[in-house]
Order: sequence, then structure tokens, then C-alpha cells
Amino acid sequence: MEWMQALRQSIDYMEQHLLEQISITEIAAAVHISPFYFQRGFQIVTGYSVKEYLRNRRLYLAALDLLAKKEKVIDVAFRYGYETPESFAKAFIRFHGISPSQLRSHASQIRPFLPLKITISIQGGTDMDYTIQNMESFQLIGFSKTFSETDSYEKIPLFWAEFAQNCQQQKYSADWMAALLRYKIGQFGICIDTNRDGTFRYMIAGKYDGGAVPDGMELYTLPAFTWAIFRCVGPLPAALQTINTRIFKEWLPGNPRYELADGYSVEWYSENPDMQSPDYESAIWIPVQEKATNLR
Repeated sequence: MEWMQALRQSIDYMEQHLLEQISITEIAAAVHISPFYFQRGFQIVTGYSVKEYLRNRRLYLAALDLLAKKEKVIDVAFRYGYETPESFAKAFIRFHGISPSQLRSHASQIRPFLPLKITISIQGGTDMDYTIQNMESFQLIGFSKTFSETDSYEKIPLFWAEFAQNCQQQKYSADWMAALLRYKIGQFGICIDTNRDGTFRYMIAGKYDGGAVPDGMELYTLPAFTWAIFRCVGPLPAALQTINTRIFKEWLPGNPRYELADGYSVEWYSENPDMQSPDYESAIWIPVQEKATNLR
């Protein structure tokens, strides 16, 4: 599905199911996009996480219900997914700045939060430095952690910093250090969208070419795909994060030929040890496929 159309339809879907406990996986399935790319792209384009958007819409509608209807707070709380009046009141105060009991005498303080209208200005997306390449599947070796999309921009660099420190101080076992050198572990950072709870695996990895796998390391086979490979130049993590934002705000909305194919994202890192160098080279790979209109 075309990227901006999918985002608009996701908002329509959420509006139709605001009184249900829908998951990110369900919303993404409704618009035929992987949960990983859906929640990442939604936050980049709108400025809100999916959970934050749903929470804000529900709290705004709850305030309108409390004003319009003579209902108990507990009934409204349950309608909008809160298990207790206390948890509802805390969320209500954080959002509106007043408690539900103060609402009638302070109605002007309601914080409006209307359904988002997705519009975008395309600037430079087609001028990004990228290539399209078909690649066979290959195996990776390394280790992974699970992250939430809401804080991954902050926590993944910490994961890398821990990895780099352990390498520099040789805190890993001899088997691990040998594997790090042989397979160039750290050449790739892989986002793997296999979870169903709004999280994803992130793997620090290198290409596996056979041999013993040290205890504590894991193997993963990256499927064959057509990849859009975006070249990045500049200090990390800012350079990669900037390109990633441009992919969702410029390239995907403005590209007439390709759309997302699956829930993987690959970061490639050069062997230059100075990642803060202004000419440090890296890249982002995203799996793509030709849009159906181009296949007819």
C-alpha cells in the first residue's frame, strides 16, 4: 500500500476502534505494513507514538462525554480502557491539567485533540543518495536485545556504546574476541520485526561464514530481498537518524516506484574506528518491492 495512504487509513482504523483495546500489530495488519515500520514511520511523520495518539484521543473524547452526559467517572473510565477511576484520573490530569471532578467548572481548560490529518511537503526525497540492489539471503552472527520503538533512538546507541567499551577493554572471552575479529561483528545493526507486542529485536552482527558459534552468540538468516540502500556520511548516531527520518518523510511519500516490503532495517558501518568523524561512512538498507501499479 502507498505509504501516505496507509498512514491515513491507519488513523481512520484507530478512530473506528477507539473504544477497543487494539494493538499496534492489529493496526499495522489493517493497513498491510509491518508493525516495526508502521510505528516508526507514524511517530516520525506525526510526532506522536501510536500509543500516545490513542491515549490522547481517548482522553479528549472522555472529557467531552463527561461534559455532555450525566455519567459516573467510573463508567467513562471503563469505556476508554482504564481499569480503575484512579488510573483514569491520573491520566486525565496529566493530559488536561484538571481532574475529572473539576471538569464542569473548568470546561475551558479541556485540551482539544482532534484526529490527525496527514499532509506532507516533499523536499529532496528523490535526490537522496541511494541504490536499489537485489541480494540473496545470508547469515549473520552476533547478539541482540529487545527494544521499544518509543525509546529506541536513545537506547540503541547505549547498546552500541556498551559493545564498544567491552571490545576496547577486552571484557569478552577469548572465543568472543576471536569471533568479533573473524566475522567483523559490528559491521551491521539489524532491526528484526518478529515480536507482537510493539517491540523489535536489534542485533549487532557480522556476516557468518561457518565455524563454531561461541556460547552467548546467535545466528540469524537475513532473507533475500530487494534493498534500497541509502548512503550516509557524517558522525553517528545523528547522520543515520537524519537519513532514517528523511526516508519516511521524503523518500517513501515521494517515490513513485517502490514501497516497503517487510519488517527489516539494516544499518551498515564502515571499518573507520572514528564514528564521530565528519566523513564517517555508513548506510541504511530497507527492503522494498515495486508498487502494484508498476507491475501491470
